[in-house]
Amino acid sequence: MSKKDALIQPDRGQSATSIHLVTKDRFEDWLKPLSAGQRAAIKAQKFEGKPAQVAIVPDGDEWFAAGGVADLEKMTSWCLAKLAEDLPEGTYRLKDGEAGAALHGWQTAQYKFTRYVKPDENAPGPRVLLSQKAKHLDNAIAEAEAENLVRDLVNTPAEDMGPAQLEAECEKLAKTYDAKLKVVKGDALEKDYPMVHAVGRAAARDHAPRLIRLEWGNEKHPKVAIVGKGVCFDSGGLDVKPAAGMKLMKKDMGGAAHAIALAGLVMNAKLPLRLQLLIPAVENAIAGNSFRPGDILKTRKGLTVEIGNTDAEGRLILGDALTRASEDDPDLILDFATLTGAARVALGPDLPALMTRKDGTAQALIDAGKTCDDEPWRLPLPETYREWLKSDVADMNNISSNAFAGASVAGLFLDKFVGDGIDWAHFDTFAWRPSAKPGRPAGGAAYGLRAAFHMLRARYSGE
Repeated sequence: MSKKDALIQPDRGQSATSIHLVTKDRFEDWLKPLSAGQRAAIKAQKFEGKPAQVAIVPDGDEWFAAGGVADLEKMTSWCLAKLAEDLPEGTYRLKDGEAGAALHGWQTAQYKFTRYVKPDENAPGPRVLLSQKAKHLDNAIAEAEAENLVRDLVNTPAEDMGPAQLEAECEKLAKTYDAKLKVVKGDALEKDYPMVHAVGRAAARDHAPRLIRLEWGNEKHPKVAIVGKGVCFDSGGLDVKPAAGMKLMKKDMGGAAHAIALAGLVMNAKLPLRLQLLIPAVENAIAGNSFRPGDILKTRKGLTVEIGNTDAEGRLILGDALTRASEDDPDLILDFATLTGAARVALGPDLPALMTRKDGTAQALIDAGKTCDDEPWRLPLPETYREWLKSDVADMNNISSNAFAGASVAGLFLDKFVGDGIDWAHFDTFAWRPSAKPGRPAGGAAYGLRAAFHMLRARYSGE
């Protein structure tokens, strides 16, 4: 998106429709100086200053908009989103104050996934919000574009968003930011990334598995690895999912979508770090050469893994990728994965489960998330549960011996593949919104993305 087409733009005194922000407790005071006709129009629209309410108020030959918010002193990411969704096409400015964090939701509220539908000729055009704090706009635009990229990638069905398409997205990043891209794919994976190969080998040739690795930045800067689970479709393998469980499995590459978007934010912001992006990209398909329950897989780390269930495949491909990330002894590893249903049972769709080795890293991510309305929720990595991954015939099993603490046990599996002493954080994210909220349409969604970026920016740039 060019700056002149951006949904938030610098306020240079251009013509714009005014937006009055109102809280429920101050509604009556706000109403008093208005004319009888204006009060009647507001009453007709049942506007009372409640959060997410919107009204159009006549003002002579013109009009202004009114928006209900919870707190005038604390603008959240989403408090202007309903206005951005409902107002007519045009340019707007707040009557008092600045949008602050709400610049994000103003943009994301206007997102539409239109790849497979004809343009709606009656759809409203862009709603542009003016801001006097021009220096903050580039960051706000970049974060909204990153969130919308996650949505686009996750919403795209697997036929058009396979391993090759994830590679193409990484190639775009490499060209844009002058990064180096290396890809190992197909049977060439078997030696160095045997679990990625085993999970993805049954897919059709044009969906062949691959390990995508992008490197960027000054080698003298601290090393940070971002890893994303790229299961572009998950049938469950030979432990096949039921139809209801398979319906949304185009979103099983949501971790990769988050990792790609985060890498783009890091490079766009020119953070002083040496970045490595790793995407193990596969389709967990069913064919005569599918890996099987009971198989024992080799790993890049040298451990052996007994397959208790082929539908626990995401942790397998992440294991090889985390091993590769660890080999460069990074200062920090972040991984994103749509890993377990257990995390959703525990936390629902809106809260990404966060697991870390270090308390300080967990708190930094939580604090960063609170500042941008993207708070993760920490789950433990209990040492006592490691025994649940024991195998009688291999170094470990890929599933637990019981149904308890599924998200934490999956995290413990991944922990085995992260190098000793390395600071590591794991996001078990849903990457999907079952129902719409202002600024957050149903469908593909980013959870933990902004928290991670704000933490990285604070940690490595002090911002």
